[in-house]
Amino acid sequence: MVTLFGDDFGHPVEKPIAPARHRVLITVKAAPNPSAAHGETVCVAGVILGDLGATGWIRLYPINFRHLPQATEQFRKYDIVAVDCRPAGEARLESWQPNMATLRVESFLPPWRRRRDIIDPLIEVSMCGLRNRAKADAQAPSLALVRPAEILGFRTERHPGWSRDEQAKIDAYVNQLELDVFEEAQDKTPLTAPRFRGVYKWRCSEPSCGTHEQSIIDWEFVAFQRHLWNRSDADLQRELHRRFFEEICSAKNDVAFYVGNQAKRPQTFSILGVYYPRRDS
Repeated sequence: MVTLFGDDFGHPVEKPIAPARHRVLITVKAAPNPSAAHGETVCVAGVILGDLGATGWIRLYPINFRHLPQATEQFRKYDIVAVDCRPAGEARLESWQPNMATLRVESFLPPWRRRRDIIDPLIEVSMCGLRNRAKADAQAPSLALVRPAEILGFRTERHPGWSRDEQAKIDAYVNQLELDVFEEAQDKTPLTAPRFRGVYKWRCSEPSCGTHEQSIIDWEFVAFQRHLWNRSDADLQRELHRRFFEEICSAKNDVAFYVGNQAKRPQTFSILGVYYPRRDS
């Protein structure tokens, strides 16, 4: 993997087969999505930390944050955690299934210098190259941090709501909880879709780049909307644009996009979150 600072950061050469306990700097929490087996699931991603620093990207999936084992410690972005995992049953080499009851929080990295020391060397510059590799090989890198050459815009559009299949998954899971006498304390509120989707339009540093348009699926984007639940559609759209474009993508910030692809469509990448340290930090 070629980054701005060299190529020491590794991508697995083959699918791991043995369980492992990983130390992970959490960098991404995606918004929850309907799941047949788990009701709703969240993808968490981050950087595996070895004795000498970052060694590779990792995807922890599936996680149901509303129904975690009681022993699970709460964690947030930029926490360093340790957790037992086993390789996930899919092609993407970075994907691991965590045993959330074993997760322990070690520390939190405040903004921004300590984060930059670990994360800045991982930044890539070609989204086009990432997509092309994933299109050719399902086991190519599926997670990355890419610095845009230019952010051309950000738009919001009405979320279409859950599909019939997604709603059926939600209904089945809620009904299952209602029937389980041991789940009285569990939150049984059905997962609701956010009002709006957000899409960034940008160019990477590839000379032939024809622009990228990618949805942001960061949990913070959904949580921000829920916090402003009583605003009109027009007000909410203005606030989303202000926060996720004018503030986060300000010229004062050294912006890069955490991106990840879909297991069923490896060439399709979404923005999992935005990395935005101040340029003077």
